[in-house]
Amino acid sequence: MDISVEELTSVDKEVTLKAKREDLQEDFDKAYKKYKAQIQLPGFRPGKVPMGMIKKRFGNEIEQEEISNIVQKIFEKEVVPEYEPIGETEMLDFSWENDELEVKFKIGSKPEIEISDLSKIKVNKMVHDVSDDEVAEEIERTLEREGNWEDVEEAATDDSKVIVDVQTLDADGNPVEGDMDEGQEIDLRQDGAEDFRKELSGKKPGDVVEMELGGGDEKDRFRVTIKKVQKLNKAELNDELIESQSNGEAEDEEQFKSYIKSRMQEYYDQTAEDLFKNDVADALVEAHEFEVPETFVAQIQGSYVDQLKQQQGGQLPEHFDAEQYKAGMKDRAVREAKWSFISQKLQETFEDIEIKPEDIDEHLAMEAARYGMPADQLKQYYAQQPQMLEQLRSSIRENKVFDILQDKVKINEMGKDEYREQQEKKDKKNK
Repeated sequence: MDISVEELTSVDKEVTLKAKREDLQEDFDKAYKKYKAQIQLPGFRPGKVPMGMIKKRFGNEIEQEEISNIVQKIFEKEVVPEYEPIGETEMLDFSWENDELEVKFKIGSKPEIEISDLSKIKVNKMVHDVSDDEVAEEIERTLEREGNWEDVEEAATDDSKVIVDVQTLDADGNPVEGDMDEGQEIDLRQDGAEDFRKELSGKKPGDVVEMELGGGDEKDRFRVTIKKVQKLNKAELNDELIESQSNGEAEDEEQFKSYIKSRMQEYYDQTAEDLFKNDVADALVEAHEFEVPETFVAQIQGSYVDQLKQQQGGQLPEHFDAEQYKAGMKDRAVREAKWSFISQKLQETFEDIEIKPEDIDEHLAMEAARYGMPADQLKQYYAQQPQMLEQLRSSIRENKVFDILQDKVKINEMGKDEYREQQEKKDKKNK
């Protein structure tokens, strides 16, 4: 079989396999003999059907199947070792006509990357120490969350919750038949309730208010009937609440404040770590210009569809356009592909990256604690799932890369508010 390769880009190749019937005949003959022993037709004992009849009735199917097997075998033995394809191989063309075979594949190859001077890479990192005021605000939110709403015969305030019936009106102010939402709960404290807060504050149960939302041609009109006004009774910060909210780790108010502060600090520290990983990956991708295989990008795009399907409970929305969705995610997929290759190169470059048994044990212990199961049970589960174990090892290696990068790149530490402002500017710039 003749194999030729055309360079499409520095990382994309078109592989063409060509053969004639005489090149494949030996494999065809073996396939016919195999099926001759299996095929049964009326009037013939098993294995005694004439070969001519087999070729006439089943020849096309047998040869097509054997061609697929031959192509797969040649690809795995000749192409894979030589070119080490990256991503999902794409078949471009398959032709078996006039006893001549031609198959074309598109494959990707690993890009050549030269890591730039890491000391010139600049990355912002959020640093935040939780204050006593933030702790007090969080405790206040806890008391509100654990409190209860009481019906009152009073006018609504900005801190009230109202139960209303909402009737949609047409442009002339007449009710739209069948467009009534009864028993809607509106918490006037929420940011999204600003328009309702403005119109309904000061109103009592039984009051009717006509209001408009939007502007111009997009203006919507409603008639809102207030059924109930509710007032929040906050929970009491007593021993019972402290014990339940701290999982028994705090016994009094001071211990509870300490517990809340440590949990909030853990949250900010983890958030800062996750944001740093994303930001340093973005900075490194931006600092290295190279092509990535289209087949690898396509594989990542396909994984996004699979993830969405899982999030939707295994069923994609009706009329979902997978190709359009993948097209919209291409920039993200290219970025992820680039980071994957950069991360691999860094893992090769950093000499002190080594996965030790204790690294895996530590990670599994953290996962077991998160899911509330014995660490030994989780360890045994991973031992029986080689693919998941390799994914775990890959995750640990990448975390070690980020640990080293913190000492290699130039980090600009900033408070959470300044960091958020910088992120908002960055997001606007990228739109």
